[in-house]
Amino acid sequence: MEPIRKISSRTVVLPYSDIDTDQIIPARFLTTTSKTGLGQHAFSNWRYNADGSAKSDFILNQPAAQGCKILVAGNNFGCGSSREHAPWALLDYGFRAVISTEIADIFRSNSLKNGLLPLVIDKDTHAWLMNNPGIELKIDLENNSLLLPDGKTVTFSIEGFARYCLLNGVDELGYILKQLDAIKQFEQAHA
Repeated sequence: MEPIRKISSRTVVLPYSDIDTDQIIPARFLTTTSKTGLGQHAFSNWRYNADGSAKSDFILNQPAAQGCKILVAGNNFGCGSSREHAPWALLDYGFRAVISTEIADIFRSNSLKNGLLPLVIDKDTHAWLMNNPGIELKIDLENNSLLLPDGKTVTFSIEGFARYCLLNGVDELGYILKQLDAIKQFEQAHA
C-alpha cells in the first residue's frame, strides 16, 4: 500500500446522493480477487452504453476528469453491500480520496484498510466543492486538513490507527507483521 501524507489534485464531482457499492462496481465484476483492472469497471453502468462504448456525457469519460485523484460525491456515499471491490475499483481508477458529508460505515472501513482516504466534511465546505468541480485541492493527512484554493483550511478527523496505517503505507496485517519481534519476545517471556 502506498503511504498517504499529502494529496494534491483537481477534483471530480459526482453530484448524486446514495451512490451505493453496486453503482461503484457492479456485481458482474466481482468474480476476481485481484485489485488490478477493476478501475475500468468503476461506475460501469453510468460510464458505458450497452455496446461498451463510453458515454461522452458522464464525467469520468471527459478529459477534465483524467488524472484526478479526489472524488467529491453526494451524501451517503458507499451505501449498500459490503463489497471490498468498491474501494479497489476506485483506487485502480486512480482515486486516492473520496469526500462527502456522509460515507457508509462498511465502505469507510474497507477504504481505510485498502489505502483509499474517505473524508467526511461539513455541509458548507461540501456544497462549495460540489459547486466548484475541477478545483485544485490539497489534502494533508499529517495535519488532518484540506487546503482550499482560496487559502481556507478545513479540518477532518480519521480514526487514529487507520490514520497511522495510511501515513505509513501498511494495512492491518502489515502492522502486525512489523510487530513480530515484540510478539516473539512477549511469548518467550510468558511461556
